[in-house]
Amino acid sequence: MTRLVIVIVSFNTRRALGQCLNSLHTPPPRIDHDTIVVDNGSTDGSVAAVKSDWPNVQIIELENNQGYARATNIGIRATTSTFILLLNSDTIIPEGSIDDLVDILNSRTDVAIVGPRLIDMQGHLELSFGRMLNPWNEARQKLLRFAVRRHLPFITDFIEHRAATTHYTDWVSGACLLVRRSDAERVGLLDERFFLYAEDVDFCDAVRSRGRRVLFTPTVEVIHARGRSGTYTPAATYTAYRRSHLAFYAKHHPAWAPLLRVYLRLRGRLPEN
Repeated sequence: MTRLVIVIVSFNTRRALGQCLNSLHTPPPRIDHDTIVVDNGSTDGSVAAVKSDWPNVQIIELENNQGYARATNIGIRATTSTFILLLNSDTIIPEGSIDDLVDILNSRTDVAIVGPRLIDMQGHLELSFGRMLNPWNEARQKLLRFAVRRHLPFITDFIEHRAATTHYTDWVSGACLLVRRSDAERVGLLDERFFLYAEDVDFCDAVRSRGRRVLFTPTVEVIHARGRSGTYTPAATYTAYRRSHLAFYAKHHPAWAPLLRVYLRLRGRLPEN
């Protein structure tokens, strides 16, 4: 059995996907691994580019955009491995990063999921871990992200300190998330009701509900050129985000879900069914 499978979901991210795959090949991880790209019905030539430039990469062509969670599950189910790395197509992987993540997961038998420190193309920190989402923690997370973007003193110092410390957390970003296959399969993989966004928080919660742990490590750093897929269809991306947002609250905080719908309706942001 292959020790690691790298699952990349792509939707109209030909250039970013090429950069990601290039980073995975120069040089490749030392661990025995396979890479699979699940294409969500791209129309920008992504599939042809992968077949031409990366013949060793397996590709699954979906006829239309089936969402991130479902496409990821299709990729996982088409493979066998000990470990699964969920990787966004808009990431760039420095040499040795994947092997280091695997080593960390191997060394902690109580940990099911590990996520690295994420930075943007300018080297700025991305807040890629946090507490389980609820109305209070969501507001806190938005405040922290605002502080990171604006480089606000004190708050930024606190976040930088936290992001420099290895610690258990409620969730890590699905942009780069390493999980043991046994743990992923035990919770039924990703919940496919989440078309885009919140699926990583939900997945980590499902794993933690079985007594397993999620770990953030700053000793591994990955570049995340965030949001490349969304730049092609911003309106559709925002609608998908809101639908996943509502689905998350309906699943985890049903008492709050009607209030969220009222709030979005008053702001003119409630997506059509």
